[in-house]
Amino acid sequence: MERGRLAEELRQEMRRSTMFTVLLHHATASKAGLNVTDAQCLNILALDGPQTPGRLAHQMGITTGGAITAVIDRLEQSGYVKRTRDPGDRRRVIVEPVPDALARFSAYFDPVARAVRDRLAGLTDDQLEFLAAWVRGMNAAMPDVIAEIERLP
Repeated sequence: MERGRLAEELRQEMRRSTMFTVLLHHATASKAGLNVTDAQCLNILALDGPQTPGRLAHQMGITTGGAITAVIDRLEQSGYVKRTRDPGDRRRVIVEPVPDALARFSAYFDPVARAVRDRLAGLTDDQLEFLAAWVRGMNAAMPDVIAEIERLP
């Protein structure tokens, strides 16, 4: 297959993958009794660990005032997170996931993990290294891509 056509096919498949990711997040959020924004916040905490509301807001691309407070309030009320004081600076609040609740939420992603494991099982170590590097590179590019999209008229 010629390179241009293969690159276009890859672009289209990535677009489809993004669509399925959005649908996946709606499904998992719904099963967990959350909206997608709250589920994404919980996902960030699962991936990166406890953090301040300001850092969460920055990672989610929402305001540090009322928007992130409302997300944290809903997650706390539903038992998914708790607020604790930062031991190094008692004025700061740290948001951390509640382990049992996080485990229940994470279980909704088990079918995805299984599908990924099944697809990766037949790949060589070199292929896995290539894919991991490529996905890391794409993830590193996404904050700038999102910022560029947000600047569009």
